[in-house]
Amino acid sequence: MSASTTLHQPHHTTGTSSAKALTTYLGQNLWQYGMMAILAVIVVTFQILTDGRLLYPNNVAALIQQNAYVLILAIGMVMVIVAQHIDLSVGSVVAFIGGLCALMMADWHVPWLVAVFASIAIGGLVGCWHGFWVAYVGIPAFIVTLGGMLLFRGLAITLVGTTVAGLPDAFNAIASNSLPNSLGFLGQLDGVTLLIGIVTIVGLVITQIGARRALARNELRLEPFAAFVTKLVIFVALIAYITYLLALSAGGTPIVLIIVGVLVILYSFIMGNTVFGRHIYAMGGNLAAARLSGVKTRRVNFMIFVNMGLLSGVAAVVTTSRAGSGVAAAGLNFELDAIAAAFIGGTAVTGGIGKVTGAVIGALIMGVLNMGLSIMGIDAAWQQTVKGLVLIGAVAFDIVSKRLANATQ
Repeated sequence: MSASTTLHQPHHTTGTSSAKALTTYLGQNLWQYGMMAILAVIVVTFQILTDGRLLYPNNVAALIQQNAYVLILAIGMVMVIVAQHIDLSVGSVVAFIGGLCALMMADWHVPWLVAVFASIAIGGLVGCWHGFWVAYVGIPAFIVTLGGMLLFRGLAITLVGTTVAGLPDAFNAIASNSLPNSLGFLGQLDGVTLLIGIVTIVGLVITQIGARRALARNELRLEPFAAFVTKLVIFVALIAYITYLLALSAGGTPIVLIIVGVLVILYSFIMGNTVFGRHIYAMGGNLAAARLSGVKTRRVNFMIFVNMGLLSGVAAVVTTSRAGSGVAAAGLNFELDAIAAAFIGGTAVTGGIGKVTGAVIGALIMGVLNMGLSIMGIDAAWQQTVKGLVLIGAVAFDIVSKRLANATQ
């Protein structure tokens, strides 16, 4: 969440003008609030349909662990799509790098920590390969990454064969274990989890208030105060509730939650507060204008795919760790999950619009759907059907919300 997101109202308004400004703001940000409301409705619905089992503490921890790969890949996919590209190779890249990672530890006896960083570096090299063809040769990303999907899936099958097992316990703990509870318990609540939740809430409040004050000092437009406070309260309550549930779970805070949380914060900052992030939005909004403005589009495009490769390496480590082995068939449909999460989270099909936090919401919507349907015993084929319908509905909602936003201007 960012106080600097879509801003449409001067900060000196009272009475009727404040109410009108709030209505206008909500109309122009229908997507952002709509998707959060949809996520809440889905959670409540499955909580009822599963007789309360969806939000069992252990299920919440499992939800995070099972969907970590989507969250990681969706972060990079948002950047790719905002720049008017697509990456169809990430699932195959995850299988290829995951297989290499397993081979390094099981057959080549490389220390697990070295294997982790080597895997991420290999992901960066894969990104360089894709970025070169897209940025400097000019081949459309759809074609390059489609070729990459076939290439790296073939390499994964060739290198791994079927399965490479016998990985170190410390490596497997990355995606399957939780942070050790070095602070003890407060009643039945994990002390470390409580501390992390409190620090997260305090940090969120301080950064949001600071960002709003900075906008006010520079006489920039602010979102209505009522909307700002309401949004902040909702996020604080959500973090507090998730903290409570995780503190009651068997292990506490999953290790992958820390990894995903750091990535979300880092990339939200990159997209919202750096020159690189602004250049991505500029290219996606109007490529010709970005070039005329001096944006080095080739370099930016290259770095976008390098970044996607690095995140694919991280996702490969997490996926291999959770499986406890390198599997040639790993990563199937991962690219579709990441793309769907980005679109459901509000990333525009035409580029130029999209947020990391939106992709997180999109990934959570899909994750809750998967878990809820699984708890209900719904066949996997129907789960895919539901996800497809949700994706189509999300894009339709995006189009309608944009029309309403334009109508309020």
